[in-house]
Amino acid sequence: MKTLSEFKTILHENRDLLIKKYKVKTLGIFGSYVRNEQNETSDIDVLVEFQENSINFDNYMGLKYYLEDLFQKDVDLVIKDDLKVEIRDKILKEITQVKIN
Repeated sequence: MKTLSEFKTILHENRDLLIKKYKVKTLGIFGSYVRNEQNETSDIDVLVEFQENSINFDNYMGLKYYLEDLFQKDVDLVIKDDLKVEIRDKILKEITQVKIN
């Protein structure tokens, strides 16, 4: 089972494609992997902020499938601007940012 550190390394190593192809501005990981509560069936929660005017269905789904292929895990891809008010603060306090630029 991969660790949070390994997922961050994978994202960092693929940063050029994430930025150029998928127009990612920022990425972060939250949820069970950050809290060290993951198990074999856990998905990985990823918070994404896209570059201005770059979000569309194809870009979002392309990134989701790309991350699932990279991680060999289900990915719950959440767009930062779409965070619900009720959970926004909790996620933003918990998130581990991944340096991609």
